[in-house]
Order: sequence, then C-alpha cells, then structure tokens
Amino acid sequence: MRLACALGIKNRMTATIATRYETVIGLEIHCQLGTATKIFCGCSTAFGAPPNTQVCPVCLGHPGVLPVLNEQVLAAAVQTGLALNCTIAPYSKFDRKQYFYPDLPKNYQISQYDLPIASDGWVEIELADDQGNFYRKRVTIQRLHMEEDAGKLVHAGAQRLSGSDYSLVDFNRAGVPLCEIVSGPDLRSGAEAAEYAQELRRIVRYLGVCDGNMQEGSLRCDVNISVRPVGETRFGTKVEIKNMNSFNAIQRAIDYETKRQITALESGEPLVQETRLWDEASQRTVSMRVKEGASDYRYFPEPDLPPLHLTPHQIDHWRTQLPELPRAKRQRYQSDLGLSAYDSRVLTDERAMAEYFEATVTCGADPKLASNWISGDLTAWLKTQKQEITDLKCPPAQLAELIGLIQTGTISGKIAKELLPELLTNGGSPRSLVAARGLTQVSDPAILGAQIDQVLANHPQELSQYRGGKTKLFGFFVGKVMQQTGGRADPQRTNELLKQKLAP
Repeated sequence: MRLACALGIKNRMTATIATRYETVIGLEIHCQLGTATKIFCGCSTAFGAPPNTQVCPVCLGHPGVLPVLNEQVLAAAVQTGLALNCTIAPYSKFDRKQYFYPDLPKNYQISQYDLPIASDGWVEIELADDQGNFYRKRVTIQRLHMEEDAGKLVHAGAQRLSGSDYSLVDFNRAGVPLCEIVSGPDLRSGAEAAEYAQELRRIVRYLGVCDGNMQEGSLRCDVNISVRPVGETRFGTKVEIKNMNSFNAIQRAIDYETKRQITALESGEPLVQETRLWDEASQRTVSMRVKEGASDYRYFPEPDLPPLHLTPHQIDHWRTQLPELPRAKRQRYQSDLGLSAYDSRVLTDERAMAEYFEATVTCGADPKLASNWISGDLTAWLKTQKQEITDLKCPPAQLAELIGLIQTGTISGKIAKELLPELLTNGGSPRSLVAARGLTQVSDPAILGAQIDQVLANHPQELSQYRGGKTKLFGFFVGKVMQQTGGRADPQRTNELLKQKLAP
C-alpha cells in the first residue's frame, strides 16, 4: 500500500515537472528515390543485390570520371517539392560536402547546400488528442534538396556498433538518389513527429517517387530534439537521434529522449550537442558522437556539374502530373461522401486502397458501406493472407455488386461475409454465386412466421421464461430462427415478426 502511494506521488511529480518544459522537434527525412539507376551514373539501384556488384568508376569516385545528373531524379525532386507546397527554385546548384567516412568512396558527398531545389513549404497533419478528437497542425518544410547516398557498413562480431570485431562495406548504395526533407522546429511530441513522418511517407508513395520501406532503408529519419522551459523562446541544446526503422520507434525514441533531457536539466547535468542512436533492445538512446557543425563539412560548389535552370513551363508541366494527394482525398471523402475523419484516414493511407474504394463507389456502392467492407473484412483478409489489394481477384465492381445484394435485401450481411473469401480468392459474380447456392435471403412474412412458430414450439421452457420476464432470451430465439433457415432469414423482418408473436 505504501509502495503504491509512493509510486503514485512520484508519477504525479514527474508529470508536474514535464509540464514545465516544452519539447522542440524537427525531422530530417531521407527518401530514397525509386529510379532504376543511380543519381550520377547508370548503375542499378535494385535492392538486395550481392554486395559491391552494382558499382562503377563514377559512383566509386575513381579519378577522371564525370557525374551526369539523372533527369528522373530532378523530376521526382520537383514533384515532391510541389506536393509539399514548396517554392521551386528556378536556379539551384550542387555542392561538395566533405565527408570522410569508410562508406563514402569519394571522401565527399555531392549534395545541395545554400541553393536547394525547393524550400519554404508545409505539410498539414491530422491526429487525435487524448480525448480522441482529431486536430490539424501545419508543419513547415524548410528545404528539400537532392543528394547521393553513401554506402553501407556492416558491423560484425560480439557487438554490432561500438566494440564490433570488424566492419565490411557495401558500395551498392553509394550514389543512390536521395531527397532530404528538413522540417521546421514545429513538432512538440513523439506522436506528432510520428504522424508527420507517416504523412510524408504517404505523399511520396502517392507520387510514386519512393516506396517508403523503412526496413529496407528507403525512408530514413533523423530526429533533432531539445527541451526548454515553457515560455522560453531560445532553443535548448539540440540532440540528433538516428537508427530508427519504424514510426513507432520514432515516437518511443522522442519520448525517452524528452525524459532524459528534462531529468538532466532538473539535476543540473550539462547537455551536449551530440548524435545519439536509438537502441531498440534496451528502449533507450545511447551516445554515438559529438555532433559536427556545418563548417566541418567545408562545402563548395560542385565543379563537375552545371547549375540547374528551370523554366516556369517545366515546373508547370511537373505540377500537372501530380495526383490527388492524401490530405485532399481525406477532405473530399468527408465533405462529399460523408465519411468520418477516421474512415477517411484509413482509406487514404495507401493510394491503391483509395483507388479501389473510389472505383467501388463509382460502380454504385454506398460510400459508407463500401468503406466498412474495405477497411474491415477486406483489409483483415489481406493481412491474414499477406497480400496487397492489387492482388485481389475480386474487382471493385464485384464488391459493389455484393454490397448491392445486401442493400436490396437479397442476402444478409452474414451470408455476404461467408461469400467474401471465395470472391476475394477466385472472383466471379456474387449474384450468380448466391443463385447457384440458393442463398437468397428469406423475407416473406408467411415463411418467416412459420419458422418462428416452429422455434417457439420447440422451446416451450425458454418461451415460458421469456414471458416470465427473462427478456434477454429474445436473442436466443433470433439465433434459433437464423440457424433453422441456414442464416437466410432477414434479420430485420425476423426481429419484427418475433416481437409481434412474443407480445402479451
């Protein structure tokens, strides 16, 4: 009892201390562009190839070679910038970032420094508060720039990072094109940061410029985080967190680091600007190195690549190729189709699912019913079967037909659920399947009335108990009617008739 009270007091004190501080968070997200070849050479970017098999003198930085910009990389960067409401620079350039590390064979990285391709944008995120109410927040995009990726170090031995026995380097990833997207310091919690990262992932996947697979490193996120007393305008000491391979890890890493920094400030412990790693096993951040400043990189203009000059006509051409983006779809689903904020979020999380839903509605299905079936039974089946919605044998027109059979009372929802797996696996016409199996719903009052009479006659004890006040047995009688008719009884008509027959 005393221990429980002590823990309660401690938790309240911790919560009180936390409210005196504000967390300031900015994210740097690297999106690996899904081009077939690298940014400055013709080497393949395919994931999973044997180490050091997708390399050439250009991406290995051999003397005398010259890089050539992949035009598709420029198009993807501009489209991403437009989708993030950025201003596209009519003039930009590449720079050399001095970066001495074993996985960067040239000992410098070609990036963009003071004149990036896009800047001054924003993304609006939606998330639920503690009461479950959705709210919107605009997060600024400071810049988006193109750059080449480094290779990959594989640490081996007793420990994978610090203290590993040896490291191997794979240069296949060196030269793979990246877009780095830098947010403003606008985020205030791990939940907001995770939702912002997810919204960026949705956008680049809708555009088709990045598959967003964090497990394969296609989308990587670095978090810059500091804390300061509430009301303070100056930023606190910034810490960068790396090595997060899921949105959930982003949130947990921020929550941990927030508590660590507040604890340090409360105890008078100095905070240093550093890079830390998220250790998934211990659920904590660990120090990696003292953070370099920008001056350490000694940027200068890349002499082997000319500046980029974009005309308004080029920018407008790329703008016309933008699809309807997740935020616009969510708003349209709510305003035009009457869906809830939650349903709209679920349906628009993946572009393929949104397109399947819209096609189902176009084929005549009620939007709310289509939403329920797609986000419920259909999605659950896909997860169980480990399939994508594009793999289904049941096109939107067939799902719309199934929903129509329920709306007209031809079949019950229960029968539809029984038919769905076969339709998803083999396809075919729901109407033909219902007719072939004799599954048409029984709605005729005379037929249903006879079935109800038989159920009541077969269960005199339960009938006596019901009329004696045990009204919960109503569901028992409904179940027996459904069982007796093989699930074909119209539930609504069954309830209405049963109430009439049980009335005193």
